[in-house]
Amino acid sequence: MSTGVKSQSYSQRASAHPSPVASRLLNLMETKKTNLCASVDLPTTKQILDLLEKLGPYICLVKTHIDIIEDFSYEGTILPILALAKKHNFMIFEDRKFADIGNTVKLQYKSGVYKIAQWADITNAHGVTGSGIVSGLKQAAEETTSEPRGLLMLAELSSKGSLAYGEYTKQTVEIAKSDKDFVIGFIAQHDMGGHDEGFDWLIMTPGVGLDDKGDALGQQYRTVDDVFKTGTDIIIVGRGLFGKGRDPVVEGERYRKAGWDAYLKRVSN
Repeated sequence: MSTGVKSQSYSQRASAHPSPVASRLLNLMETKKTNLCASVDLPTTKQILDLLEKLGPYICLVKTHIDIIEDFSYEGTILPILALAKKHNFMIFEDRKFADIGNTVKLQYKSGVYKIAQWADITNAHGVTGSGIVSGLKQAAEETTSEPRGLLMLAELSSKGSLAYGEYTKQTVEIAKSDKDFVIGFIAQHDMGGHDEGFDWLIMTPGVGLDDKGDALGQQYRTVDDVFKTGTDIIIVGRGLFGKGRDPVVEGERYRKAGWDAYLKRVSN
């Protein structure tokens, strides 16, 4: 892992970051002493809201898959999530994984039932269709809201057999360089470099577990210490927080502390 920017505190990085979204998130993380993102893949609005009420104090970010919610409505689902985000001081990341030409993703991001650009601070995209995906999404954000928005590129995945590695990852990093303000980082398992060229990309890592090593559908888990050693800034945890009868309050604090301790260890070195 490259040194330098990753040895700085979140607040130091926030003060110099060109993206208002990344700067806000880094400051929030420092203030709240958490780098935990909760992945809330649940089918009903009530389940999500109940979970976020419990996890809210421990997280910096919530990751949604809005299209799996069976009873979705903007007023009934999004507005209460926004209220909880304000109450507990966390941001919202819609894990949409856009993967189409620029004009199509522009419409997918701003229009339709979900109107993602209106409410999600952050979304993400694959690099498979080229840099037009970045400009299309950025245009949608600018045409939809005056609030700043940020994009993560999918550079690496945590699932077994993923094709997101090697040349694909390399070219995705090149696409990310096309917009320093809108592209704030990567979904990745490792630091993506760029520091020598003036990029401070946030690395958000799924597949992090304190107990489990994987599941029957190919998910593979790494420990919190492992991912921070290789450049992670934010850990994404789902079932580890609420699956298998786990108590979200207990697990939320457990993962928050593990992530924060790993971060402190890195910056102290």
